[in-house]
Amino acid sequence: MENMKIYRKRIIPNECILLKDDVILESNDEIIVTKWKTLKPRRDFHHGYSCYFLKSGYKVSKFYREDHSLLYWYCDIVDYAYNESENALVVTDLLADVVIYPDGYVKVLDIDELAVALKKELCSPETVTQALSRLGKLLDFIYEDKFDTLSSYVDKWVKEDDQITQSDSHAP
Repeated sequence: MENMKIYRKRIIPNECILLKDDVILESNDEIIVTKWKTLKPRRDFHHGYSCYFLKSGYKVSKFYREDHSLLYWYCDIVDYAYNESENALVVTDLLADVVIYPDGYVKVLDIDELAVALKKELCSPETVTQALSRLGKLLDFIYEDKFDTLSSYVDKWVKEDDQITQSDSHAP
């Protein structure tokens, strides 16, 4: 999985974008951890880290503001397709998302978009069933207070980057 390309594919709007500036920090058969900056400048968030759970169909991301303060955790329900000849992973956003705010508040987003995609035949009933099943499993993790089993993959790299940044700031 060295020098792998990662593409973000969306159903609504229909697009597929190479995440050319994402840095892969760790990868194996189960996870890929990346750090990134927003594709387009935004006021609300600036950069973050993501962990792609290849067997579960989640992408768990930690979003930061420009001042490095935590905005929230953002969890995408996704599907993966690996193209071996191009060494490329296409991550398809299955529309349903979960946001976890620093105070613990949990919000489910975009279920309505999943219904629109089904109605407009942008995805199959099987895809919607798969997305809802994965969403249910992710919510179980969150509500059973087991989200740290997912977030720890990202937090490990955040801590490592913080240590590097701190040691750089103390260099003569």
